[in-house]
Amino acid sequence: MVTIRYTLADKVGPAHTAVLLIDMVNDLIDPAGKAAVRAGRPLADARGAIAPQRALLEAARAAGVRVVYVNHVTLPDRAGASGAWLEARNRATYSVEDLCLAGSWGALVIDELTPHPGDLTVYKYRYSGFAGTNLDMQLRSAGVETVICAGVSTNACVEATAREAFSHDYYVVYARDGCASWDPSLHDATLATAGHRYATIATVDELTTAWR
Repeated sequence: MVTIRYTLADKVGPAHTAVLLIDMVNDLIDPAGKAAVRAGRPLADARGAIAPQRALLEAARAAGVRVVYVNHVTLPDRAGASGAWLEARNRATYSVEDLCLAGSWGALVIDELTPHPGDLTVYKYRYSGFAGTNLDMQLRSAGVETVICAGVSTNACVEATAREAFSHDYYVVYARDGCASWDPSLHDATLATAGHRYATIATVDELTTAWR
Protein backbone atom coordinates (compact mmCIF):
# COMPACT_ATOMS: atom_id res chain seq x y z
CA MET A 1 0.00 0.00 0.00
CA VAL A 2 1.36 3.41 -0.97
CA THR A 3 1.66 6.03 1.77
CA ILE A 4 1.07 9.58 0.55
CA ARG A 5 2.38 12.58 2.47
CA TYR A 6 0.10 15.58 1.88
CA THR A 7 1.02 18.23 4.43
CA LEU A 8 4.27 20.16 4.67
CA ALA A 9 4.83 18.96 8.23
CA ASP A 10 4.45 15.33 7.15
CA LYS A 11 6.65 15.76 4.10
CA VAL A 12 9.52 17.32 6.04
CA GLY A 13 9.50 15.04 9.08
CA PRO A 14 13.11 15.02 10.33
CA ALA A 15 13.54 11.24 10.19
CA HIS A 16 13.03 11.12 6.41
CA THR A 17 14.17 14.54 5.18
CA ALA A 18 17.43 16.02 3.86
CA VAL A 19 18.33 19.60 3.01
CA LEU A 20 20.29 19.87 -0.24
CA LEU A 21 22.36 23.07 -0.29
CA ILE A 22 23.38 23.52 -3.89
CA ASP A 23 26.41 25.41 -5.23
CA MET A 24 26.97 27.92 -2.44
CA VAL A 25 30.65 28.07 -3.32
CA ASN A 26 33.15 30.88 -3.72
CA ASP A 27 33.28 31.03 -7.50
CA LEU A 28 29.53 31.50 -7.67
CA ILE A 29 28.80 33.56 -4.54
CA ASP A 30 31.90 35.48 -3.46
CA PRO A 31 32.55 38.88 -5.10
CA ALA A 32 36.10 37.67 -5.84
CA GLY A 33 34.83 34.50 -7.55
CA LYS A 34 35.03 33.80 -11.26
CA ALA A 35 31.31 34.29 -11.94
CA ALA A 36 31.40 37.88 -10.69
CA VAL A 37 34.91 38.87 -11.76
CA ARG A 38 35.12 37.24 -15.19
CA ALA A 39 31.47 36.90 -16.19
CA GLY A 40 29.94 39.91 -14.44
CA ARG A 41 27.26 37.92 -12.66
CA PRO A 42 25.05 40.00 -10.31
CA LEU A 43 25.36 38.61 -6.78
CA ALA A 44 22.88 40.64 -4.74
CA ASP A 45 20.08 38.06 -4.72
CA ALA A 46 22.44 35.11 -4.19
CA ARG A 47 24.10 36.83 -1.25
CA GLY A 48 20.68 37.83 0.07
CA ALA A 49 19.82 34.14 0.38
CA ILE A 50 22.77 33.40 2.69
CA ALA A 51 21.04 34.44 5.92
CA PRO A 52 17.89 32.36 5.25
CA GLN A 53 20.08 29.42 4.25
CA ARG A 54 22.08 29.67 7.45
CA ALA A 55 18.85 29.72 9.47
CA LEU A 56 17.59 26.70 7.51
CA LEU A 57 20.77 24.71 8.13
CA GLU A 58 20.86 25.56 11.83
CA ALA A 59 17.23 24.52 12.27
CA ALA A 60 17.76 21.36 10.25
CA ARG A 61 20.74 20.27 12.32
CA ALA A 62 18.90 21.04 15.56
CA ALA A 63 15.93 18.93 14.41
CA GLY A 64 18.08 16.02 13.23
CA VAL A 65 17.47 16.66 9.54
CA ARG A 66 20.34 15.59 7.29
CA VAL A 67 22.32 18.32 5.57
CA VAL A 68 23.93 17.59 2.20
CA TYR A 69 26.16 20.03 0.35
CA VAL A 70 25.88 19.52 -3.40
CA ASN A 71 28.83 21.36 -4.92
CA HIS A 72 29.72 21.91 -8.55
CA VAL A 73 33.26 20.94 -9.56
CA THR A 74 35.08 21.31 -12.86
CA LEU A 75 37.89 18.84 -13.49
CA PRO A 76 41.15 20.21 -14.95
CA ASP A 77 42.06 19.84 -18.63
CA ARG A 78 38.41 19.25 -19.56
CA ALA A 79 38.47 15.79 -18.00
CA GLY A 80 34.96 14.37 -17.93
CA ALA A 81 33.62 17.04 -20.26
CA SER A 82 31.76 16.52 -23.53
CA GLY A 83 31.21 18.62 -26.59
CA ALA A 84 27.59 19.24 -25.67
CA TRP A 85 28.51 20.28 -22.12
CA LEU A 86 31.32 22.60 -23.20
CA GLU A 87 29.20 24.23 -25.89
CA ALA A 88 26.48 24.94 -23.35
CA ARG A 89 28.93 26.20 -20.73
CA ASN A 90 30.55 28.60 -23.17
CA ARG A 91 27.26 30.32 -23.98
CA ALA A 92 25.68 30.13 -20.52
CA THR A 93 24.60 33.42 -18.98
CA TYR A 94 27.11 34.87 -16.52
CA SER A 95 29.38 31.84 -16.53
CA VAL A 96 32.84 30.65 -17.53
CA GLU A 97 34.06 27.22 -18.52
CA ASP A 98 36.38 26.60 -15.56
CA LEU A 99 34.11 27.60 -12.66
CA CYS A 100 34.79 25.75 -9.40
CA LEU A 101 38.00 24.10 -10.57
CA ALA A 102 38.73 21.03 -8.45
CA GLY A 103 41.08 21.80 -5.57
CA SER A 104 40.74 25.57 -5.94
CA TRP A 105 39.44 28.22 -3.55
CA GLY A 106 36.57 28.77 -5.96
CA ALA A 107 35.24 25.25 -5.38
CA LEU A 108 35.03 25.69 -1.59
CA VAL A 109 31.79 26.47 0.25
CA ILE A 110 31.61 30.12 1.28
CA ASP A 111 32.77 30.87 4.82
CA GLU A 112 29.28 31.88 5.97
CA LEU A 113 27.95 28.36 5.34
CA THR A 114 30.89 26.12 6.21
CA PRO A 115 29.84 22.47 6.60
CA HIS A 116 29.61 21.01 10.10
CA PRO A 117 30.85 17.60 11.23
CA GLY A 118 28.27 15.03 10.18
CA ASP A 119 27.15 16.94 7.09
CA LEU A 120 27.57 15.16 3.75
CA THR A 121 29.15 16.56 0.59
CA VAL A 122 28.44 15.39 -2.94
CA TYR A 123 30.40 16.77 -5.89
CA LYS A 124 28.58 17.18 -9.18
CA TYR A 125 29.91 17.75 -12.68
CA ARG A 126 26.70 18.79 -14.43
CA TYR A 127 23.73 20.92 -13.42
CA SER A 128 21.90 18.14 -11.57
CA GLY A 129 23.21 16.79 -8.30
CA PHE A 130 22.08 13.31 -9.37
CA ALA A 131 23.87 13.12 -12.73
CA GLY A 132 26.85 10.79 -12.38
CA THR A 133 27.00 11.07 -8.57
CA ASN A 134 26.16 8.88 -5.57
CA LEU A 135 23.59 11.33 -4.19
CA ASP A 136 20.63 8.98 -4.70
CA MET A 137 22.47 6.11 -3.00
CA GLN A 138 23.39 8.26 -0.01
CA LEU A 139 19.86 9.55 0.40
CA ARG A 140 18.17 6.16 0.05
CA SER A 141 20.61 4.46 2.41
CA ALA A 142 19.69 7.09 5.00
CA GLY A 143 15.96 6.51 4.53
CA VAL A 144 15.34 9.93 2.97
CA GLU A 145 11.98 10.47 1.27
CA THR A 146 11.95 14.27 1.02
CA VAL A 147 14.56 16.73 -0.20
CA ILE A 148 14.47 20.43 0.58
CA CYS A 149 16.35 22.30 -2.14
CA ALA A 150 18.16 25.56 -1.52
CA GLY A 151 21.03 27.35 -3.23
CA VAL A 152 21.82 28.74 -6.67
CA SER A 153 20.70 29.16 -9.28
CA THR A 154 16.99 28.53 -8.82
CA ASN A 155 16.41 28.11 -12.56
CA ALA A 156 19.57 26.11 -13.29
CA CYS A 157 21.30 23.74 -10.87
CA VAL A 158 18.63 23.92 -8.17
CA GLU A 159 15.88 23.20 -10.66
CA ALA A 160 17.84 20.44 -12.41
CA THR A 161 18.47 18.72 -9.07
CA ALA A 162 14.90 19.17 -7.87
CA ARG A 163 13.35 17.82 -11.06
CA GLU A 164 15.57 14.79 -11.04
CA ALA A 165 14.82 14.21 -7.36
CA PHE A 166 11.14 14.08 -8.25
CA SER A 167 11.90 11.66 -11.09
CA HIS A 168 13.63 9.48 -8.48
CA ASP A 169 10.38 9.53 -6.43
CA TYR A 170 11.42 11.93 -3.69
CA TYR A 171 9.05 14.53 -2.33
CA VAL A 172 10.54 17.87 -3.36
CA VAL A 173 10.36 21.12 -1.41
CA TYR A 174 11.92 24.40 -2.53
CA ALA A 175 12.99 26.79 0.23
CA ARG A 176 11.70 29.91 -1.51
CA ASP A 177 13.93 32.46 0.24
CA GLY A 178 16.82 30.01 0.40
CA CYS A 179 17.11 29.96 -3.40
CA ALA A 180 18.25 32.69 -5.75
CA SER A 181 18.96 33.45 -9.38
CA TRP A 182 20.80 36.20 -11.23
CA ASP A 183 17.36 37.09 -12.63
CA PRO A 184 14.44 37.32 -10.15
CA SER A 185 11.92 36.70 -12.94
CA LEU A 186 13.54 33.33 -13.67
CA HIS A 187 13.50 32.50 -9.95
CA ASP A 188 9.78 33.28 -9.77
CA ALA A 189 8.94 31.39 -12.97
CA THR A 190 10.82 28.30 -11.82
CA LEU A 191 9.02 28.23 -8.48
CA ALA A 192 5.66 28.81 -10.13
CA THR A 193 6.16 25.88 -12.50
CA ALA A 194 7.49 23.65 -9.74
CA GLY A 195 4.56 24.43 -7.47
CA HIS A 196 2.09 23.56 -10.22
CA ARG A 197 3.70 20.26 -11.17
CA TYR A 198 6.06 18.50 -8.80
CA ALA A 199 7.12 20.40 -5.69
CA THR A 200 6.00 22.19 -2.56
CA ILE A 201 7.16 25.79 -2.16
CA ALA A 202 7.79 26.96 1.40
CA THR A 203 9.66 29.72 3.17
CA VAL A 204 12.45 29.00 5.61
CA ASP A 205 10.20 30.21 8.44
CA GLU A 206 7.50 27.73 7.40
CA LEU A 207 10.04 24.90 7.37
CA THR A 208 11.56 25.75 10.73
CA THR A 209 8.06 26.10 12.21
CA ALA A 210 7.21 22.62 10.92
CA TRP A 211 10.25 21.23 12.72
CA ARG A 212 9.45 23.02 15.95
